[in-house]
Amino acid sequence: MKMTSYLQGRQLTVALTGEIDHHVAKTLINGVADKIDTFLPKHCVLDFSDVAFMDSSGIAVVINAKRHMELLDGSLSLQNVSGQPKKVLDAAGIGRMVEMV
Repeated sequence: MKMTSYLQGRQLTVALTGEIDHHVAKTLINGVADKIDTFLPKHCVLDFSDVAFMDSSGIAVVINAKRHMELLDGSLSLQNVSGQPKKVLDAAGIGRMVEMV
């Protein structure tokens, strides 16, 4: 799993690449939190363009990012979620908590 990020104005985009499973979830949770703490964005986007597989531990990555942004009175959205990761997030009802574009 690889994670890259960039800041544009007050929006932080974190692009995830690879598979999200229980082996990498903790690293991603901490990595996204570190990026949020560093840049203090008003809005954070998790980009799933290059994520082909995600198990239920990926849900924890999203929920932790959402909670972290709420502490800053900010928001989180997910973009380019498709295929199997979309099925996992839809089954968990994440779309009711986080905007998926």
